[in-house]
Amino acid sequence: MAKPGGRVLIGFGMWDKPALLMWLANLLYALAALLMLYALLFVVVHLPVFPVKQIVVTGDLQHITREQVQYIVKHELKGTFFTLDLDHTRKSFEKLPWVRSVSVRRRWPARLEIALEEHVVLARWGSQALVNSNGELFDAASNDELPVLNGPQGMEGELARGLVDVRTILTPIHKKPVELSLSARRAWVVKLDDGAHLEVGREQMKQRLTKFVEAYPATLGSLNRNVEYVDLRYPNGFAVRMPDYKPKPLKAGMVAAPRPAAKKPAASTTNKPAAPATQQPKSQDKSAT
Repeated sequence: MAKPGGRVLIGFGMWDKPALLMWLANLLYALAALLMLYALLFVVVHLPVFPVKQIVVTGDLQHITREQVQYIVKHELKGTFFTLDLDHTRKSFEKLPWVRSVSVRRRWPARLEIALEEHVVLARWGSQALVNSNGELFDAASNDELPVLNGPQGMEGELARGLVDVRTILTPIHKKPVELSLSARRAWVVKLDDGAHLEVGREQMKQRLTKFVEAYPATLGSLNRNVEYVDLRYPNGFAVRMPDYKPKPLKAGMVAAPRPAAKKPAASTTNKPAAPATQQPKSQDKSAT
């Protein structure tokens, strides 16, 4: 519809639809109510009337100290019962060297429960880190006398399981592994607490060690000698190197068994004229005259 001055008015049909206007009004009221409710909840949860009054830390803790836990609680746990960041709390406890896993949960009305799992140390990984009973590396300090594992990166789990097997197999002869190595070619070498090195090889590690243990009492165990090296890669026995072993001298009056005589070379078969045989003259009987 045109008006004087060249202006044109365009009408919007929704203003003529009361139902649509009522729906929009209700929507705006609902949004306003939600915003007010959110603001109210935000204020309430941040009020100091909902503090965390009790923090319970559980777990079989042998290396994590009370001082370490108190330091984290004092400096890292911020907020009320509702606003406390559980993920940040978990990561803060995981920074402790001996912590393997952390579980954090709220308990109404004002309690926070934290469950800590420590690493159970099994061995040292060379001179770099420690290995736990699950074959996982972790960085921590330990003054315990621990066996040493050597091998390629990524073989921590296999070496950890191998160490447990070797310990079990050697128990009957009262020997302990102090070092276990696995080469890039997957050859096993065991160093015992008496200094002996066992060359096990790449195949049948447990079977070869078991045969060695079964034969030990009647062989090396009865010699009372310093054993430096044992090669277990033979199918029907093993080779031994004993630096201080010397054969026993013969007792007086005993004669060493003669060595078998060397065979003489066969006589030559060149034809030579035979020497003439000398004949004795025949004796003649003299008749009596």
